[in-house]
Amino acid sequence: MKNPYQNLVIHYFEGMLSLDTDISSDPRFLGLWQEQGTSFVFFSQPVPDLADRIKTDNPGVEFKDVYDMTWEQWHGDAVHPYDVADFCIFPPWEVPEHIHGKRPVMMDPGVVFGTGLHPTTHDCLDLICRVCACEPVHTVLDIGTGTGLLALGAAAMGCDRVLACDFNLLAVKTTKKNIALNHWDDRILAFQARGETTVDLPCDLLVANIHYDIMRQLLDSPEFVKKPRVILSGLLRSEARDVAAALEKKQMTILEHRSPDGIWHTFLARPRADRPKHAPVRSTGSISGTAKE
Repeated sequence: MKNPYQNLVIHYFEGMLSLDTDISSDPRFLGLWQEQGTSFVFFSQPVPDLADRIKTDNPGVEFKDVYDMTWEQWHGDAVHPYDVADFCIFPPWEVPEHIHGKRPVMMDPGVVFGTGLHPTTHDCLDLICRVCACEPVHTVLDIGTGTGLLALGAAAMGCDRVLACDFNLLAVKTTKKNIALNHWDDRILAFQARGETTVDLPCDLLVANIHYDIMRQLLDSPEFVKKPRVILSGLLRSEARDVAAALEKKQMTILEHRSPDGIWHTFLARPRADRPKHAPVRSTGSISGTAKE
């Protein structure tokens, strides 16, 4: 199988588009990314005929530009099989012959960001492994799932019920595709929702690798402190300081704090009342330095 996204033609519009089924079912159409009042339409080759139709059908939306680039240029790198924590992660067009005892996770990121190569994703996957190896984790809530990789990792670790939410519809569609690729339809449910509205869903483990402004809203929710375990990631140093202070204020114990590159920060925490007297608290990063972020 070849990578179906080798070449990308991306049409950028200011405004929210509506696409008819003829366009969305065209074999050259790869996806529609809409966020904060902008729309990006992805095709696998130049489509001047479809582009003109989109402009005609959406008179209130302003066409801004069109970009022609490789998939690697869009994502920042090529995606090849790689190991992280207990997992072997690979795209469907490059299935490794040998997994070497790792848990296989097939992931097609499509045109959604989140190939799994970011250090925060590595930290989250490793912490998911650690938590699941230490105690039963039946239900997981993955807020801001993106391509669904963290949800897939939880399912690979044997979690029975994983809820994967994202406000971006294309991310949800990509996650659903990855769920089907791994045959985990019975374990993972992907749905579109704002992260701050889903924090009240019950779970054994909450995972949020998200923008700081959404995380602040999660921390403000009275339901947040009821989660037995939380993994919070995607934080720069000043944001990590604020999150650490918020966790302390909510009487949450930080079990582990990671920042292997000194830039991005990840926390594993739980309610203080649930902490055994001699539970270790580990830190692999500093949030009190003076270097610029």
